[in-house]
Amino acid sequence: MGAKTALLFYSTHNAMEVLRSKPKLDRGKARRLVARLYPDSTVDEVDDGDLESSAFPVRADGNLYIGVFPGLTVLATVDVAVDRPSQLDSRFIDAADGAAVMLHAMHSVNDWFAYGVWTGGVPTRLLSLSPDTGIIENIGAAEEFEEPYWFGEHPVEDEYPLPFHPLELGEEALRALLGFNYEGYVLDDDPNLASITLAGFRVN
Repeated sequence: MGAKTALLFYSTHNAMEVLRSKPKLDRGKARRLVARLYPDSTVDEVDDGDLESSAFPVRADGNLYIGVFPGLTVLATVDVAVDRPSQLDSRFIDAADGAAVMLHAMHSVNDWFAYGVWTGGVPTRLLSLSPDTGIIENIGAAEEFEEPYWFGEHPVEDEYPLPFHPLELGEEALRALLGFNYEGYVLDDDPNLASITLAGFRVN
């Protein structure tokens, strides 16, 4: 497993259905959102990205990617890849304007995975864990897709410090909440991630 993500989703519609509909990017709204999120920074436009290749922008480049679609906004920036989802900068929650928020972050180098769900600005599920640090944060009731992992149905090799591999749960979260994954099985109606264009920006 080698996937990396630093993604935030705002949704007022079913995210799976939006992504499967081959949504068209609203560049104007993407520009307004990046200006709102980074009001004290210089923002330049760079080449577009997409949901397949731009899920984890390189911090040193200062790049981030935004897709604003009918009913769904996608933000890809390492600024949301925080160890504790509860410490996500409030501006990212405020910018949702009441829409449901879902954070997804994982890094294959240290097998770390974190995700968070907010409804009406209130966190309902926050989880972060890795084999080196154990469970960093675990707030709220586990989502249904998590339960087989906590109940020991996806064991790893002997002496692994967690009852499952965090990246496997990370892919399961993508599948359950958004209808796709980066590694693992692919279904016939999965969205074509490479065709979902994200507007590129550089923040200085």
